[in-house]
Amino acid sequence: MARPGPVSGDVAAITLEADDAVELAEMLEFLRDWIDYAPDALAEWLNRFTGGGYELDELRGDLARFAFLLGGDGYRFVFGGER
Repeated sequence: MARPGPVSGDVAAITLEADDAVELAEMLEFLRDWIDYAPDALAEWLNRFTGGGYELDELRGDLARFAFLLGGDGYRFVFGGER
């Protein structure tokens, strides 16, 4: 699932076994669900941790993108809930 070769001259080539990619995608999906459990508390924590430079919606979007790129189900990230 990983791209063969570097994306740019600054990035080293990385390979990832399919099983590992699936597990990583599942972990990202778990984190997305965890964010929905207590969004207000997590938004406050994220604001303190990043100095206000990274919003909860940005984190959700990044998790969705990474999970999708690893073969995860992007539907839940974009639309919420199950299909």
